[in-house]
Amino acid sequence: MDLNLLRVLDVLLQEGSVTRAAARLGSSPAAVSRTLAKLRRAAGDPLLVRAGQGLVPTPRALELKDEVAALVHRADRLLGPGPGFTPSDLRRTFTVQAADLVVSGLAGSLTARIRAEAPHVEVIFVPESTEDSGALRDGRVDLEIGAAGHHDPETRTEPLVHSTVLGIARQGNPLFSAPIDPAGFAAAEHIGVSRRGKQQGPIDAALAQLGLRRRVAAVVPGHPSALILASESDLATIGIAGWLDPFLTALDLRTFPVPLDLPPVELGLAWHPRTAADPAQRWFRNRVRTAMLARSGR
Repeated sequence: MDLNLLRVLDVLLQEGSVTRAAARLGSSPAAVSRTLAKLRRAAGDPLLVRAGQGLVPTPRALELKDEVAALVHRADRLLGPGPGFTPSDLRRTFTVQAADLVVSGLAGSLTARIRAEAPHVEVIFVPESTEDSGALRDGRVDLEIGAAGHHDPETRTEPLVHSTVLGIARQGNPLFSAPIDPAGFAAAEHIGVSRRGKQQGPIDAALAQLGLRRRVAAVVPGHPSALILASESDLATIGIAGWLDPFLTALDLRTFPVPLDLPPVELGLAWHPRTAADPAQRWFRNRVRTAMLARSGR
């Protein structure tokens, strides 16, 4: 049975008039009359018969009236909007995939915001090793923070901040003894950051366009490791502006502009449409969004 048929029958039984029922349903009297004809065929009963200017229910319709009303009410509760959302009552764990440098710069302020509003919520940060694995699609990850570009076609994304790529070296690194031009930058020994152990990337492509090549003396899987190594050696590395301050101070590091034509790094959010309308997920995305924009000074 089409649920819409039951909805029309419920309103007809309440109104006793095709015209008034049509007005309540936002339909036309002709369309309601056609639906009533379908109902009569399905029930094998007239259901409502003419009595003066209105319609009166048959005994069969009177038997059905309360049950039809209850079914329509249950369907509305089942398919309608969920109950009101109160963060303080929420008990849930959200899993976020993000680069370690982003986690280091964001986790403190984000968890403080979360705990202030929803003390029973837990946040689990996982590394980007789940990238390209369908983690958003199958629900292993609720939200991704990072650069867009690898997601499934249905994934929803929201760019938030643009950051500049900066060079990083210890305060006494010989690299700072002269102006850092492309040739001087290429002559320095570098630390690469790659989860997959890659030695080549956009920096090398930009240098190659100038006929230059750098030596990547070491490759580490994450930025914190690269920064620690840079603080203990004459190797240089790169990072993202706006996310480095705690490391720079603690490790006595210095930044410098990379003398290459590099595009800005765009950071944003990605989530699966399955979670788009969930009130708790929307609230969590808003808190992450606010923390990221605050971190970038916006």
